[in-house]
Order: sequence, then C-alpha cells, then structure tokens
Amino acid sequence: MTPLAIPHFTMTSCLGLGLAETTHALQAGRSGLKPCDFETVDIDTWIGEVGGVDQVRLPENLLRFDCRNNRLAQLGLQQDGFERAVREAIERHGADRVGVFMGTSTAGILQTELAYRERDAATGALPASFHYAETHNAYSVADFVCRYFDLRGPSVALSAACASSAKAFGNAARMIQAGLIDAAIVGGVDSLCLTTLYGFRSLELTSSQPCRPYDAQRDGISIGEAVGLALVERGEGQPGALQLLGVGESSDAYHMSSPHPQGRSAQLAMEGALKAAGLTSDQIDYVNLHGTGTPSNDAAEGKAVFAVFGDRVPCSSTKASTGHTLGAAGGIEAVISLLAIRDGFKPAGLNVEQLDPAIQIDYLTQVRHGPVQHVLSNSFGFGGANASVVFGRGA
Repeated sequence: MTPLAIPHFTMTSCLGLGLAETTHALQAGRSGLKPCDFETVDIDTWIGEVGGVDQVRLPENLLRFDCRNNRLAQLGLQQDGFERAVREAIERHGADRVGVFMGTSTAGILQTELAYRERDAATGALPASFHYAETHNAYSVADFVCRYFDLRGPSVALSAACASSAKAFGNAARMIQAGLIDAAIVGGVDSLCLTTLYGFRSLELTSSQPCRPYDAQRDGISIGEAVGLALVERGEGQPGALQLLGVGESSDAYHMSSPHPQGRSAQLAMEGALKAAGLTSDQIDYVNLHGTGTPSNDAAEGKAVFAVFGDRVPCSSTKASTGHTLGAAGGIEAVISLLAIRDGFKPAGLNVEQLDPAIQIDYLTQVRHGPVQHVLSNSFGFGGANASVVFGRGA
C-alpha cells in the first residue's frame, strides 16, 4: 500500500494522560496496574483504570452521549494537541473529507448496567434518562467523535474484539486510497465495565496478580481501559515523518475464544502486513506482541512470530504495563509503536520471572534503547479476528 502520514497521535491509559506520561512510564518500566476496586466488582484480579474519567463533562449539546466510554474518548481527544490537529485537518480538507474509524468492544455497556439498577420495580422498564443509541450502542463512540468535530465524512465503529482498533487502520487506509477521504481519525476506546470483568472471569482468563505475558507461569489477563488515537492523512508527510506502511488481516475461524494452537492465521496477518508495507521480516526492528498473558494466546502467537521472524527481532507485550484494553488495545499499541520509532526505544515486557522456554523469540524484559525504523504491532481477538499493522519513518 502507499504510505500514509501520521502527523499526530495520542493515548491515555492507566500509565497516564497523554504521550509524556506514557513515554516516561514505558521507559522507566513502570506498570499502571492496581488491585481491582472498580464499581461493585468483587474479583481477585488487577486492572488498568484511567483516573479522572468520572470528572469529565461532555459539551451541553452532546449530553445524550454521556457515559464512561465517551467521557474517556473526550479525555483522550484533549491530550497532546490532538483536538487542535484534527480541527486544522478539517480546515485543510473539509468536514466531508475527514473520516472516523473507531474500534471498541464494550462501548458504553456500563451505562446499561447502571441503568439496570434503576429499572422500574413493577415493569422492569429502564429509566427515561437512559439513551441506548448514544451510549451502549457500539457506534456510539464513532458518532460522538463525529458530532464533537461536526464531521460529515464516512464513520465506522469496528467491534472485532481485541483486534478492533488495529483493524480500524486498515479501514481508514482503504477509504483514503479509494479517494473517498483525505484524512481520518483512527483508533479505539474501551472502558471498564462489570460485563467485561465478570465475563472474562467466567472464562477463567483473569489473573489474581498483575498479568505476566510470556512468563512460564502466566495464568491470565489484567483488564484495562484506554483510548488511543492517530490522525492519518493522504501523502507521506515531511521527510522523516511517521507513517502507516501496511496492514494485514486474517480470520482463522478456529474457535470462538481460543487461537489456533500453531498461530497459523496470526502468521498470515503478519505476512500480509509485511507484504502490504513492501518490507521483509529482517527490516522490522521491533514487534509489539498481542501478548495477553494467557497460556494459549502467548504460545500460539510465539509460534507464529517465530515462523515469520525467528529469534532475530526484539519483541515484547506492553499489556503488563497497560492491562489488556480489549477494543482499544490495537489503538494504544499503535501509539506505543509510534513512540518507539519517534524516541528510539523498545519497551520491556514487565512482570516476567522466567521466560517460557518453549517460546523461542527474543522477548525483552528490559527497555532497549537505539534507533527504530520499522515496527509491527499485533492484535488478535476472539472469533478469529487477527490484524497486524506496520509503522515506520519516511525517508
């Protein structure tokens, strides 16, 4: 594919608000995970919660959209001058030539959970103050972002489990290359809710300690929330600009909640991304792994990565730092990949006591500094949805 410029990007997670706090935490090897104290949840697990979300106030004309997910989206939009950059792009291209492509898995489910507590005792009706379309609905966050900027271009909400916001880059790139738009807001938002925490516990996938991807004794995930955003534009940008180079997608249809044990479709996604970027595997300087910390996921991904890269390319999962942010994971890990290129470092995979000897990749347990030209980021979701995205710096 033709490279696309990424002039602005931002993320907010349990590591902090915006890029400065995120970069400091990653380079210091600091995790933002904490014991779960969210809402009424009674689970022995750790979470990645963003502070201050409840204090965010939406614009008066968008109050029907008020929910944790859209408050988190607005908090993210207001970091690192991202909102200003989008408005400048709208001035350049026009409100009908800027698209919105947002990944999410939970959307505003928490708002429905809260409304359910207030249902009518006699009829079971939910309160009149509850607005499903603007909160719980998966399209809610894309709709909110469009209305926030008064955009009239194409807008899509992607809900492909944990691959959602990685796949958003593919959707945006295809729209730009088809000539339908000139720029896009791309990324993902997912927020904590009871359904997610209890749902993953019912699958016996939550860990009672901070998650430890690729550790020999890994035993589950730590759920987080986050927003990761990028402004993607037609053209390659200035010399040395950060770019979206390639996207590879696949669907393995192996099992609803387990990856193919040999990682066959994960391998196809990575190979597809490399082909789209016009790169060989030895041109990748770092791989940001999906790396959830479950035994089956890390084993399958490790086999797929070894099949493509051998043990030549440094890899790590940053979910031990941020938690698994589900539909936002691809978005924030895209931003982490861009930071790795911009600032010249490869993040460490935290909480590892002993690397799994059965996974023969170059897994980083310490931050490694040095030039980074190309990064591949993996996001693999339930239902067999796989996406790999390649980022780089222009010549």
